[in-house]
Amino acid sequence: MSGRVVHFEIPFDDGDRARAFYQEVFGWQIQEMPEMNYTMVSTGPSGEQGPTESGYINGGMMARAGGQWSPTPVLVVDVASIDDALTEVGKRGGKTVTEKMAVGDMGFAAYFTDPEGNVMGLWETAKA
Repeated sequence: MSGRVVHFEIPFDDGDRARAFYQEVFGWQIQEMPEMNYTMVSTGPSGEQGPTESGYINGGMMARAGGQWSPTPVLVVDVASIDDALTEVGKRGGKTVTEKMAVGDMGFAAYFTDPEGNVMGLWETAKA
């Protein structure tokens, strides 16, 4: 398990406003993915596998729907096994918010709350 923060997610109420804000203020590259109800965000130089320079983390934006599990931005942590990480989360006072789910053929994601109530994400890269 690397434990590195590898992704972030920013919820929005107005997608066009949020995309324009981050693109104009920080120069982030924005790619809407309507079929997934998601917007991919590149914060710096990127290739197919993510950032091409150290120091950058890419992320995404999505609509903040009523009852959304997180009204605030979420950090996503890389792990070797989501199943093992969620077990440890539970042992240490956290709670699973969403179980492991496939993200295309790229890998898997899950979400949990820490003992302070913060929502965090987990990422497990698919085995080649």
